[in-house]
Amino acid sequence: MGNSFGKFFNISTFGESHGQALGVIIDGCPAGLKISQEEIQYELDRRKPGQSKITTARAESDKVQILSGIYEGVTLGTAIGLMIPNADARSGAYSDLKDLYRPGHADYTYEARYGVRDYRGGGRASNRETAARVAAGAVAKVLLKELLGLETLAWVEQIHTIKGKVNREQVTIEQIESNIVRCPDQEAAEKMVTAIMQAKRQGNSIGGIIKFAVNGCPAGLGAPVFDKLTAELAKAMMSIPATRSVSFGLGEKASEMTGLEHNDPFVMKGDNLVGTETNNAGGILGGISNGEQIYGSLSFKPTATISSEQRTVSTEGQNVLLKARGRHDPCVLPRAVPIVEAMINLVLVDHLLQYSVASVDRLKRIFS
Repeated sequence: MGNSFGKFFNISTFGESHGQALGVIIDGCPAGLKISQEEIQYELDRRKPGQSKITTARAESDKVQILSGIYEGVTLGTAIGLMIPNADARSGAYSDLKDLYRPGHADYTYEARYGVRDYRGGGRASNRETAARVAAGAVAKVLLKELLGLETLAWVEQIHTIKGKVNREQVTIEQIESNIVRCPDQEAAEKMVTAIMQAKRQGNSIGGIIKFAVNGCPAGLGAPVFDKLTAELAKAMMSIPATRSVSFGLGEKASEMTGLEHNDPFVMKGDNLVGTETNNAGGILGGISNGEQIYGSLSFKPTATISSEQRTVSTEGQNVLLKARGRHDPCVLPRAVPIVEAMINLVLVDHLLQYSVASVDRLKRIFS
């Protein structure tokens, strides 16, 4: 299975939705980074279940345990081990799913690949797996802030057909965290909460769109051909459960434009710094960051597991009706915001470390 991610800043995650714990091993984090358990816990608290009326009722505190690699608040340069115990797994709620395939879920495809599956909450295919990613992303976030002052923000832009009006150049973390749906547009956020609650009462679910912006990323991150920054970010974000598409800059709107309309003219921005007059490309050219704001969006499908009756088949090939039990998010987007940020930060810190050894002159400056 693809449990590892990254080259220079590499993470390997483990754990199932109803297993004893989730965890991550981070290899490649430089020594000497000051980081507290509270900084990691803050990100996990943004992702944890049971945080509001529009999320799953599963009551997990998601208290992170630092097993290795950090001593007295400083990274040691060795492998960092982080673990998040499962405390509120109710596997009995999934006993009737043992011999059934849930529509829209990974039950059938997982079994088709491995010949066996953990039906309790989806096992490794559950969104619960992302807790380990968020813990690792918190370390990446602190390292990026320390080295570059870089800030990655993600927010809910749309739930079902309700769209918020958000200026990506002005959005702040305070605006994002000001309501339970994590949409900076307060008026739209209230309507989104109502729509999510309605879907929940109906035994249904809804999806939407998350947008993201990275401020403070320098030019030069990414590589041509297969390791383009857009390609690496797309893979990272498309690996998040329930994602359907990702775009950068103007995205699909670019297909309706001419080259003259879409190209971003280069200009000088003082101190011999090259910049662009516009930013239709979303801060990345030829797969390499150009120093402008990196921005784009992700679409998420409705949560697969719902309590309404659906047609499906059993493992014995019988046509049956399924009304799933258990605790599920009626909309994944509010808790997906910190996951999106984490995956972006993991890609950026990995490419920042690759950038440091990409030039002989750069290496000479390091060792001179």
